[in-house]
Amino acid sequence: MTTLGIPIPKRPIHPTGVWDWLTTIDHKKIGVLYGVTAFFLFLTGGVEALWMRVQLMGPEADFVTPEVYNQLFTMHATTMIFLGVMPMGAAFFNFLIPLQIGARDVAFPRLNAFSYWTFLAGALILKFSWFMGGAPNAGWFGYAPITGIEYNPGNGIDFWILSLQVLGIASLAAALNFIVTIINMRAPGMSLMRMPLFTWMSFVTAFLLILAFPVITVALIELMFDRFYGTNFFVTSAGANPLLWQHLFWVFGHPEVYILILPAMGIVSEILPTFSKKPLFGYPVIVLSGVVIGFMGWMVWAHHMFTVGLGPVANSVFAVTTMAIAIPTGVKIFSWIGTMWGGSISFKTPMMFAIGFIALFIIGGLSGVMHSSAASDAQQQDTYFIVAHIHYVLFGGAIFAIFGGIYYWFPKMTGKFLGEKLGQLNFWLMFIGMNVTFFPMHFLGLDGMPRRVYTYSEGMGWDYWNLVATVGSVVLALGVLVFLHNFFKTLISGEEAPGDPWDGRTLEWSIPSPPPHYNFVQIPTVSDIDDWWHRKREDDSSLAPVAGSSEDEHDIHLPDPSYWPLVTAVGLFIGAYGLLYTLNIGTFTGFPLFAIVGGSITLVGITAWSLEPVNEPDSDH
Repeated sequence: MTTLGIPIPKRPIHPTGVWDWLTTIDHKKIGVLYGVTAFFLFLTGGVEALWMRVQLMGPEADFVTPEVYNQLFTMHATTMIFLGVMPMGAAFFNFLIPLQIGARDVAFPRLNAFSYWTFLAGALILKFSWFMGGAPNAGWFGYAPITGIEYNPGNGIDFWILSLQVLGIASLAAALNFIVTIINMRAPGMSLMRMPLFTWMSFVTAFLLILAFPVITVALIELMFDRFYGTNFFVTSAGANPLLWQHLFWVFGHPEVYILILPAMGIVSEILPTFSKKPLFGYPVIVLSGVVIGFMGWMVWAHHMFTVGLGPVANSVFAVTTMAIAIPTGVKIFSWIGTMWGGSISFKTPMMFAIGFIALFIIGGLSGVMHSSAASDAQQQDTYFIVAHIHYVLFGGAIFAIFGGIYYWFPKMTGKFLGEKLGQLNFWLMFIGMNVTFFPMHFLGLDGMPRRVYTYSEGMGWDYWNLVATVGSVVLALGVLVFLHNFFKTLISGEEAPGDPWDGRTLEWSIPSPPPHYNFVQIPTVSDIDDWWHRKREDDSSLAPVAGSSEDEHDIHLPDPSYWPLVTAVGLFIGAYGLLYTLNIGTFTGFPLFAIVGGSITLVGITAWSLEPVNEPDSDH
């Protein structure tokens, strides 16, 4: 068999070893790939943060140069946002959503694999910049004109531009896939208002992704054209207005905050009812508040721009909308507290992380309300007070929820419990380290310490709290190391977990752990919110089957593995580098050979992928 004249080797129906992972289109394995890759990248972002904290531990330090420090804070933020929190959320999307809605896979399994391999390509482009001439150095926000070729020669910003464009392709592919999956593949009887909260928040997040990423893509293409081809979108000497970049970036950037936090809110909304032994309080209101947050997230972007001179009318409007968006967030918090109120609470590790999320997110939310006032924000802008706020929201919020989700669903993913004693130690080290690291930054900010400075003078009075913050970051790092020890110890000799170890509420707990490749022998029929929980209590005879006969399994046909999504992503990877590095061939200066090669590989991959059958049932299945 050939495609475009290229022979296609026969693929094994059941590949094994490395080939299995390279060709898999199983949503569960893709979820594992996302999770492991994102967590490794999260660790690299943590190392970059620790390096900065060592530099700031005392005044007038010279552990790193100013240029390296600029690269560190740019790479740290870009890594944590685009390579850490977002893809760790995507890991839960991939593994859980089909299980929670009673489906055997996502709507487009090969597109799902493509999204992972493209994410990996974008991550490698960014991280390789450390070893290929210098990392980006202008902040994760990339403000013009400091990202222009005039002020920032070299390839650091180019790596940043191209990696984010490739990562945007991955995010759009995943978001469209999950929207179609959730709309079309829910089990019979599962109306939208019977969906689990995690699936609901993922649904809202997917819409934010497909609406937000095109905005940043436009900005990145314009910046790329300025740097590569001499256009003048952001070149101030040619009359351009650099505020255009800020508007484009923050129209994307603030919905991005909710892209990061809404899945975390969904995770917490699953953990709290399970360990409180009662249904989620105010389910319809929590769903509505999530939708309202997604809608209002588009109305608040200019609160990042209170100090740029938009004028009193614009500042007033965005101050009001920023205050208003706190209302649906507050509704969620009171619903979570209402869920725990009167419940029979079990303080297992997942529950501890969920409660920690609520406490820390409230602190970050309160400082966020302070920033909604333009007058207050003018004093706090570009100080360490802002650094404290964003870390309470995204680390105390999103990361704590993700750790809670790992402890909660790890038995489902692997069939083993993470160690409870190590889990409790993990939580307390991270909780204490988080507060010791970031709460003093409120004091530093109010005392005038600007963010993004690589050192400070001894007489500024910032020595003590910077030392405290650095000590806290070490405690935080120890907490993460305890988790890694727990993770590997569990994989080697962990306690076996049954299919429903927590007395769960949603459909993923109705099947064995780890789930079979087909998920459900028979697609369940849903008759209520928390259908599995109700069935266990009302009528044991109506429980959905978790196993079937060999004849049942024989009749389940799933698409075969495919390496074409990987090939297509490799083409994008090579093509992106081809835009960075050109050749001098004869009279042709700057010949984009690698870009052409990468584009050709991508085209072949897409064509061959499109010719593969959707499903190939045969006697070997």
